[in-house]
Amino acid sequence: MLSIALAGKPNAGKSTFYKAATMADVDVGNYPFTTIDPNRGVSHVRTDCPCLEREERCGDEHCNDGKRYVPVELLDVAGLVPGAHEGRGLGNQFLDALTNADVILNVVDASGGTNEEGEPVEIGSYDPTRDVEFIEEEMDLWIAGIVERNWETVVRQSRSPDFDIDDALTEMLTGVGATEYDVAKVLRSLEYPTDPQQWDREAKEALAREIRAETKPIVVVANKADIAPEGNVDALRDAADGPVVPCTAEGELALRQAAKRGVVEYDPGDADFTITGDLNDAQEKGLERIRGVMAEFGGTGVQQATNEAVYDLLDHITAFPVQNEAKWTDGQENMLPDAFLLPRGSTPKDLAYAVHSDIGDGYLHAVDARANRRVGEDHELDEGDVIKIVSTAK
Repeated sequence: MLSIALAGKPNAGKSTFYKAATMADVDVGNYPFTTIDPNRGVSHVRTDCPCLEREERCGDEHCNDGKRYVPVELLDVAGLVPGAHEGRGLGNQFLDALTNADVILNVVDASGGTNEEGEPVEIGSYDPTRDVEFIEEEMDLWIAGIVERNWETVVRQSRSPDFDIDDALTEMLTGVGATEYDVAKVLRSLEYPTDPQQWDREAKEALAREIRAETKPIVVVANKADIAPEGNVDALRDAADGPVVPCTAEGELALRQAAKRGVVEYDPGDADFTITGDLNDAQEKGLERIRGVMAEFGGTGVQQATNEAVYDLLDHITAFPVQNEAKWTDGQENMLPDAFLLPRGSTPKDLAYAVHSDIGDGYLHAVDARANRRVGEDHELDEGDVIKIVSTAK
């Protein structure tokens, strides 16, 4: 399962985002370090279910009338403060928890209502663009510290006649989630001495920055956009190297709770909602304020941020394995029972391994269920493909 981590300074709204995205019971408060121990939960990305092409909906628990929700892990950890890479606040605990994250959602207080330490200040008195660079810098310096602490090992290895710097750095950087491919790609983009003894601090920090960018890409979540002064969200867009998603995590949480009580009809990611139950004047006024924000930004931003991270930044697709290519069902006649997130460029055999290693090992061929034709082993899957895997494994 893909892992998404929530980063940001204290009191930016990470725990509210987490609760809204998972409906898990977590502590939410407007004081620094509300979160101490990491929270791990299940959220979802949203896509169109292929059942929309059939006469009947699939009925899967993760499908609501063709809106398909595919599980991802969401990690909420302690907030970062300046100097976190040196252990300030709960920095080391936070950064170490990021090791296995595939992508980062940097939750920024777009209202400028909290200072760099996460302490409440007058709305608009703090420049939120500072939190974009600050998070990246802390993560870069955290990895640079790991590189520095382990560099002597690389130097010793370099004295061996069969030394390979790619292998040595891969061994070191697997601890922050880097793969052999990641290291090779980064080294191709850098100029560096062939002798590890000649690497200076600048070269090591350049390596750390590129490894972080490759293994921990970032989506900036402009939280509290509903109360942000005019121009703050645009300023964040200008400051960030990657995508920025305006968000009101409190608005999403209110809608999810209202939907749970049956007073509104709302599915995560919708651009609007319908009031279906009795509300008092204050509740109705609050929901209408959320509706206005959704109209401006196309939703509350919580689902949009998660989708942006997985489908756009990580460039993943959703594939649906089935046993019966005519009915799109499994062996128990369940239509489209499973959905898998795979990197773009994945093949039917990759999907087979995602289902189970035995299915992958016994892979024979695959059938595109839409076209009802066999596809080759090197066929690249597209978003929403429905695929029958034929394997010797049962």
